[in-house]
Amino acid sequence: MRIDAQRHIGVVSEPRVVEVERGFLKFFAKATGETNPIYFDEEAARAAGHPDIPMPPTYMFSLQLSAPAAVGDVFDPVNGMGIDMRRVLHGEESFTYHQPVYAGDRLELVTTTTDIYEKKGGALQFIVQETRCTNSDQILCIEARQVTVARNG
Repeated sequence: MRIDAQRHIGVVSEPRVVEVERGFLKFFAKATGETNPIYFDEEAARAAGHPDIPMPPTYMFSLQLSAPAAVGDVFDPVNGMGIDMRRVLHGEESFTYHQPVYAGDRLELVTTTTDIYEKKGGALQFIVQETRCTNSDQILCIEARQVTVARNG
């Protein structure tokens, strides 16, 4: 099903709030082969000057998936477009970090659909979404940019 770009570009999600859980950070660090102990040992993190275990750099993708969407679906910003999820691919992800995030932080994530463009004569549509992640003091911590590919036909 072809996405109506004019209808969806500029749409902003409801804020999603998530707490950064220490156990998930440790699990993620070990699962991704991280060897720096600051990512799974609280004492090592504090000895290195951190108030708690810091969030590993690529954990933001997992954080986005764990943040509950307004209707209880982690893919809600894309599902609201009527896309058949069996025809979707993760195309690209990038992060810009502004402020460290630590275990125990409560974060708010808001996603905006910033562009939808086509390739292959409309057979592929690329959905560009940007997520702003702020802490409980409303300080911008992370900006994420994700491109999702939808195959039409």
